[in-house]
Formats: sequence, structure tokens, C-alpha cells
Amino acid sequence: MPGQHILTSEAAAAGRSRTAHGDGAGDRHRTVRALGTTEGAALLAVSKARFTRLARLGLLVPVAFRPDRHRAAVWLYSAAELTLFASGDEHAPLLTGRMPESLRGQLDTGLDLRPRNWRTRHLGRLLRRADGPWARAGAVASLLAPLHRAQTVTDPRDRCRLTGYLVPPPHGTPGSPASRVAQYLMTARDPDEIAWLRSELARLTQEAREREAREPEARERRPAAPSTPPPAPPRTGPRGETRQRGHGPRGAPGRLDRPPAPRRPVTYSARNNPSCTTDTSIRPSRS
Repeated sequence: MPGQHILTSEAAAAGRSRTAHGDGAGDRHRTVRALGTTEGAALLAVSKARFTRLARLGLLVPVAFRPDRHRAAVWLYSAAELTLFASGDEHAPLLTGRMPESLRGQLDTGLDLRPRNWRTRHLGRLLRRADGPWARAGAVASLLAPLHRAQTVTDPRDRCRLTGYLVPPPHGTPGSPASRVAQYLMTARDPDEIAWLRSELARLTQEAREREAREPEARERRPAAPSTPPPAPPRTGPRGETRQRGHGPRGAPGRLDRPPAPRRPVTYSARNNPSCTTDTSIRPSRS
């Protein structure tokens, strides 16, 4: 069962620390063995359908995902966590026999906790590696839709500062199909989840403001609020006179009229000769 190996943010940070200190020991622990649905079901000795139902119920939490060519999410699970789940005696009834009626009723309503559970785990990783309150606020804001961010953080300067700490989706280049799938899964949609994230964002933003009030050097790095651009200077004529759009008759006060264009001399040619304007005089004859 080969599975996949993904590099977690915590392991990557630990690996960078070991490299900086010249310690290469324990590098084998930097990656996590992740399994898809087929391999995970084989590890638990259940069908793929049962494995998917357990994951939709939130009993199996994905550690990562990857978009496939059909723009769907392929969820990946930690092999160690699946082994631990299978070894628990309390989980034995869920792996064999008929699933309890209460759980089947939840599945019938369309319950799928995989995206939300992954967001919770992903946010935990982002918060653990965040440096400072603005970075933590940006991690939380990355899971909210732009409208919810704007409704929570109303100060334009705070929103400007927060934008620099938003975390991009984990897959694809901006605008690509993989990035759109990742952005959709990364954005909270349940009302209670949105309410909790907005509360955390407001708290962390307030904490960042208070830290800047205590540390003047942090306040100086804060970007200025975006302002309305100044109006364009009035256009002037050849002698410095201000051009004004008048609505009165020509020559009325407050109106600068353009000088009349010089009249072109009239020349006579076959084009303006009345005798050459008939239909038959300029048409070639057919032989």
C-alpha cells in the first residue's frame, strides 16, 4: 500500500530548524504518509462506500486534498490516524454491521464534514506557524469570504494591513481550475463556522491594534488608509485662461469660445463640378 507522502508545515519548520543547526537526524519524520479513499478503506478492511460515509460524518478527518482532472477534491487521510481509529474498540461497531440509524439519518440530509474538518486542521497549522497577531488574523481571514471580512474589519487601514497576511489556496496558480477548487474548499460556508471565524477575526484584529499601541515601531509600519485621489487640475487655454463648460449663448460671460477655424479656399475640380455628379458621367461603359 504505497500511499502518498505529504510535507506538513510543522514538520517543514522543524526540518528547516534542524538544517540551520546542522542536525540532519530525524528527517524521516518530516513527511506524513497519506492515503486516498481506496487505500484507506483497505487499511480499515471496509468498503470504499463505508469509508466515505465515516469521513462524511467527521469520524475520519482528512489531512490534505488534491484536485483531480474533473475539478473534484480527492481527500487524503493520515495512515497513522486510520490505524489508530481501527485499533479502538469503541469504533468496532462502525466498521462492521449495520450503521446506526441516527448516523444514517444525518447522511440522508447530505451531511459532509470533510471540507469543514480539513479547514479546522488547516487553520490550526496556519496559526501555529503565524508570527504575530496580524499574521494570525490573516490566517483566520483567509477562511472567510471577502464580504464577511469587510463586514468584520471595517477600518480601511486594518483591511489594507490584513490583505498582506492572507494565505493563498494550497493548490494551483491564481485563476487556475485547481486554485478555484481549493479556494472553494478553503472558504467557510456553514453559518456557525462563519460566526466563529468572524468573532476570532475581530478579536485578533483588536489584539493587533493594541500591540501597535504598545509598540510605536510597529505602528509606524502600518500602511496609510487608502484615500480618494485628488481632483485633476483644470485645463488651461493658450493664455492661461481656465476652460469652462458654458451653457449660455456664444459670447456669454464665463464661456471661453474656441477661435473659428480658418476657412479653406474653394477650388474647382471635376469632383465638385455639378456636371460630374450624375450617375452616368463617372461610370465606365461596358463594351
